[in-house]
Amino acid sequence: MTALVVATGNPGKLKEMQAFLTGLDWELLLKPEAIEIEETGETFAENACLKASQVALTTGEWAIADDSGLEVDALDGAPGVYSARYGKTDAERIERLLSELGNELNREARFVCVIAIAQPDGTIVRQAEGICAGSILHAPRGSGGFGYDPIFYVAEQRLTFAEMSREQKQSLSHRGKALQALLPQLRSL
Repeated sequence: MTALVVATGNPGKLKEMQAFLTGLDWELLLKPEAIEIEETGETFAENACLKASQVALTTGEWAIADDSGLEVDALDGAPGVYSARYGKTDAERIERLLSELGNELNREARFVCVIAIAQPDGTIVRQAEGICAGSILHAPRGSGGFGYDPIFYVAEQRLTFAEMSREQKQSLSHRGKALQALLPQLRSL
């Protein structure tokens, strides 16, 4: 089995990726805590590539990284790459977003995820993007998920991400779609 270092310190994200990569000849590992990577890219793709490349170079192993966030049409794509830094806590981020939207009628939004894979020398060899379209509610609904999940509504399901089962969210989410797009590419590496 070939090691694939996931450019995150979050065991939950590692577990989520493992669920998609079952049956492939990759052993997923968390990045060492000592590796700190500043996300200086202006796009999700730039940040995903930056993280994958730096982790691969530092560890000498294959690396996979993602960058994702919420883009809201009425806010000209904000919070975008700053989604995680839009407040100190999930509650603060949601409160800020709802406050900035106010009574805006256009509440269309999308979650975007870009995943990049780097070989041990840091060269990016594969990249995939996943998008999940939805809209922003006026108030949170549901108790599952994290981040903006309680206010991100998927009309076809009539649910927010926070109201969906883990399996439902994985099949519809931006990260799930990006991982699905990467599967054939991972098999060929």
